[in-house]
Amino acid sequence: MSNIPEIATGQSEDLLKELHILTRDGKLNQDSRRKLKQVYHLYQFIAPLLNAVYADETDGAPLVVDFGAGKSYLGFILYDLYLKHKQGGEVAGIETRAELVEKSRALAARLGFGRMRFLHLDAAAALETEALPARVALVTALHACDTASDDAIRFACARKSRFIVLAPCCQAEVAALLRRKKNETFGKTPLSELWRHPLHTREFGSQLTNALRCLQLEAAGYQLSVTELVGWEHSLKNELIIARYTGAPRGNAAERIGEILRALNLEELRFRFLPGGNEV
Repeated sequence: MSNIPEIATGQSEDLLKELHILTRDGKLNQDSRRKLKQVYHLYQFIAPLLNAVYADETDGAPLVVDFGAGKSYLGFILYDLYLKHKQGGEVAGIETRAELVEKSRALAARLGFGRMRFLHLDAAAALETEALPARVALVTALHACDTASDDAIRFACARKSRFIVLAPCCQAEVAALLRRKKNETFGKTPLSELWRHPLHTREFGSQLTNALRCLQLEAAGYQLSVTELVGWEHSLKNELIIARYTGAPRGNAAERIGEILRALNLEELRFRFLPGGNEV
């Protein structure tokens, strides 16, 4: 058992050292402590979902996909704390940066984590790849930058993932379009006062992005819970979206997306939040 109280029972300190969360002499600095707290808190939400998957024998061996995996902190810790103690089940990390994929593969091999694999794929290739099954158990994305959270949503919906756990990164795309079209929008709606000031543009853009993501998931047949990941003192990117596939879309979700985009003069983003060009 570790003598560092922040480290979970059963957690491999060798893994944490390999991930540079612990120093070589086993110390935990402040930045690493914050990162570990976020991952552990996310794990507390994920573990009950995996329990439900493993309890349902019809699902077979579950596949967890960590989308926009980066250095794969979440995937490795999830495997170490949970999957390595189960019969069957696999973690697959999807990442666009080849060097991170190779490092993760090498680390999994050194640690003997035989049911982890890492795929060097961009968003379009991930949607099409036959290296992953048509349906997956759970898709996670922890602070995947810029549009990667949206890519994770599209991937999860396409694979009809039973669960999605998303800690979205604030997406610059919506805020940038709000900013670019600000003068034009002033004459169209008084709602433009919500993002007239630059600080509000950024904050409103982030809030709006996540609201549209939620509607997109509801339109695809998911039931949602939206909560905080950790306390605001640990991370400003603090929203957590947990989605459970029901197969019953919210009837007006796609229509609401279209109405919001029209009202805010953001119809250029229909392709992002209404894939397939839904006419609503």
